[in-house]
Amino acid sequence: MDIREHRDEVVRENKVPSRHASTANEIRIVPVVLAGGVGSRLWPLSREQFPKQLIGVLGEESLLQTTVQRLHSLVGVRGRGERPIVVCGEDTRFVTVQQLQETGVDAHIVVEPVRRDTAPALTLAVLAATRANDDAVIVAMPADHAIGDERAFLDAIQKAIDFAIDGAIVTLGVLPTRADAGFGYIKLGDPLRDGAHCIERFVEKPNAAVAETYWTSGQYWWNSGIFVVRASVWLDALQTLQPAMLEACVSAYANGSVNASLSIPDAVCFGEVCAKSIDYAVMERLGEPGLLRESVVVPLDAGWSDLGSWEAVWDALDKDPDGNVTSGRVVLAGTTSSLAHSEGRLIACVGVNNLVVVETPDAVLVADRGRVQEVKELVQVIRSQRAPEADAHRKVQRPWGYYDSIDQGARFQVKRIVVAPGASLSLQLHHHRAEHWIVVSGTARVTRGTEQFLLGENESTYIPLGTTHRLENPGRLPLELIEVQSGTYLGEDDIVRLDDTYGRA
Repeated sequence: MDIREHRDEVVRENKVPSRHASTANEIRIVPVVLAGGVGSRLWPLSREQFPKQLIGVLGEESLLQTTVQRLHSLVGVRGRGERPIVVCGEDTRFVTVQQLQETGVDAHIVVEPVRRDTAPALTLAVLAATRANDDAVIVAMPADHAIGDERAFLDAIQKAIDFAIDGAIVTLGVLPTRADAGFGYIKLGDPLRDGAHCIERFVEKPNAAVAETYWTSGQYWWNSGIFVVRASVWLDALQTLQPAMLEACVSAYANGSVNASLSIPDAVCFGEVCAKSIDYAVMERLGEPGLLRESVVVPLDAGWSDLGSWEAVWDALDKDPDGNVTSGRVVLAGTTSSLAHSEGRLIACVGVNNLVVVETPDAVLVADRGRVQEVKELVQVIRSQRAPEADAHRKVQRPWGYYDSIDQGARFQVKRIVVAPGASLSLQLHHHRAEHWIVVSGTARVTRGTEQFLLGENESTYIPLGTTHRLENPGRLPLELIEVQSGTYLGEDDIVRLDDTYGRA
């Protein structure tokens, strides 16, 4: 579709009602959750293939689940609230769908074929939200933030929607509680109604000395990364400031696969998009000549945190009388102002102060709480050593269930595989390894070459190298088995999928 044709459908400046003329029936409110981040500063709990928005950093529910449910409340804020749009990556698509199903919130999923930062991600969501001869107000926020006071959050969103209806691009700014070099900042311009301000400029994360001057001046707020804007206004801004990005996103969306619940843009077209954040692509440039758009920051005083480091997690959680935050199997003696998180093994700390200790089945982090921002660089070092712990957990989620790598050596690997009832792995083969399967519980339907047969508890089979095979669970209970791989190469990329229920072939 031609860009101008698409914009003509959604950009109707002479027909867009003003804030004062709008009624509840004249505007759609579309929540958008940007769930494509990595969150490497929360390693080892957060990994590239299972990032922080998918884990329970603050409780049983994941950050994605709490964010979607929070934005779902916008249905009752103003106008015609609609189901959320969630933008995620291809690697996390299936677990994202699973977690959304667990919440009971009906959402439309937009799958980024490759990661291109927040501006293209928001653009895909806007394209998914637009309809011919209709406009909408987009309320977009990251999936991995925490909000302590939901009522105050919704009040701030209401105010932002009012400005957005008038045609402004609106962000929510957090009143700083300290000088912090871990946040981006917004310099306040002229005051407006409801405590809002025009935006004079956006500032990238400063160094500690500059952050101190921002904090003492009282003229800067933290940038929350939450944006409220009309779909037509966002497309207009991109047409002026990022025309190549808009063209590539429109082409990717038009040439992709779209249905009522899922949008998968074309990977080749989207691969042409330049990776840029919303701030860098648009917000920092709104004052340039030729772009007559007002930018507004609305105050957000709702216990917001971007959970961008283990220090932020420590700050957000309840503490014991000694200032410690613990989770899982943890024993402390003479320990103060520390965070200890165990995924299984016992953590015991004696006589330490200001530490972060995080244990997972395959990695342990020990860090000074004052230097946790450096965890991101540490992950890059681990990745440069080609260590799998940089990107994936030992337990890996799949659309059919999960597997847990129990043990491995030079020419073998042992996995515990759990297949959900009614689910099946792809029809596949391997060029470099053979496999032995032993059923622990449940019933397995096995395809091996031209054969198909059932295996019950304590029964086993052998899949020779190069043989076409498939594993299915025809029962009503989870299927659990032990897989022993042997061969010259055991990487996950030695899978040739011939047929797949989940579209991965």
